[in-house]
Amino acid sequence: MRGKFRRISLPRRLVADLMYASSGVPFVSLTRSLNVRAVVEARGRAAQAPGWAAIFVKAFALVAKTEPTLRTLHVKWPWPCLYELPCSVGMVAIARVEEGEECVLFERVRGADEMPLGDVDALIRRAKTAPLREIPSFRKMLCVTRLPFPLRRLAWAIGMNFGRQRANFCGNFGVTSVAAYGPGELHALSPGPFLLSYGVIKPDHTVDVVLRWDYLVCDAALIARTLTRLEQVLGGEIAAELAAIRPQLDTRPVRAAGILL
Repeated sequence: MRGKFRRISLPRRLVADLMYASSGVPFVSLTRSLNVRAVVEARGRAAQAPGWAAIFVKAFALVAKTEPTLRTLHVKWPWPCLYELPCSVGMVAIARVEEGEECVLFERVRGADEMPLGDVDALIRRAKTAPLREIPSFRKMLCVTRLPFPLRRLAWAIGMNFGRQRANFCGNFGVTSVAAYGPGELHALSPGPFLLSYGVIKPDHTVDVVLRWDYLVCDAALIARTLTRLEQVLGGEIAAELAAIRPQLDTRPVRAAGILL
């Protein structure tokens, strides 16, 4: 069968580079259903409710704030060691359509635990609509992706194996989801040490969360505790912040009351 050749676009080349970088990370995953009733109820009352991506980014950053291992990277240069970051750097998968092609790019969110939830949400929403050149993390990724193949491999080798550069390239955790397109568990890959994906919110106000991690950084016991703590943060700090957002105005028609004389 005779087909036709198609040029690999810049975003698809970026995905290929990410998969190459991720292939050396010994990922293991744990799935758990979390109760998010308090978040759903508080979010439903908010006038401008933040998206779930922003909620999970800030929640994970809050958990990592008190657990340094969740801010730790495994690097190989100048020798194999663990490199702890002073604050969390999250990489959020952003689905976009560029020149008629669906693609995924990654927005960098630094220190989400210290940011208002609305600011985290605004950062993510802007990354979905603003021109690519206006998003610094997009510009950096695509600039590296434009390099010739040997230079790209060299750039990724430096980015993956020096602690400071790996933090800039990959952060310490990623957040991704396909919940907008229906139910299902997403077991994605990432060059970073931790990757969280979440599904659709179920009628019983639970959500399935998959947390993948680099086994060179920690063991499963910590991940199990992390998911427990994540559920607590969602129902505590995050729900409280959502509850403080200006409540949605009641737009239902008001029925006039009869007056008896």
